[in-house]
Amino acid sequence: MELKENYRVGVSHDIHRLVPHRPLILAGIEIPFSLGLDGHSDADVVLHSVSESIIGALSLGDLGKIFPDNMSWTENMDSKAILTATYALMDYLGYEINNIDVSVILEKPKLQPYIQSMREKVASLLHCSVEQVSLKAGTNEKLGMFQNSDAIACISYVLLRKK
Repeated sequence: MELKENYRVGVSHDIHRLVPHRPLILAGIEIPFSLGLDGHSDADVVLHSVSESIIGALSLGDLGKIFPDNMSWTENMDSKAILTATYALMDYLGYEINNIDVSVILEKPKLQPYIQSMREKVASLLHCSVEQVSLKAGTNEKLGMFQNSDAIACISYVLLRKK
């Protein structure tokens, strides 16, 4: 597969239910909280969304096509490994990160104390500078599935550029 465009844009979202007895991992960082995200892997909505936005920008389908959730080898998978493999695909196809914009949607916990560490982790996994990674968190004003802190969602946009 040869991609010829100088720039490629990808967008993705992910959402997982909060449940007891699971660690809360966001952007590869464990966040102290009484609930964690439920999923086949570690359910890191940030790294899933970022990975899928890159996969989409490269016209490779979606996250489940490359990391199916019905396979034993992806069960409890560390999402840092998912993003690392996604980076390798992007690099192989001759692209690099121009910038990423990530929005995490949740009521609790407050992420402000962890935002910089989360940005640094994403940047390190994608071999780019932290200035190329925007990451912020906001509430959904206690509406819908977020009203009782039942879930955390994430939306990611990525702009890739040809190396």
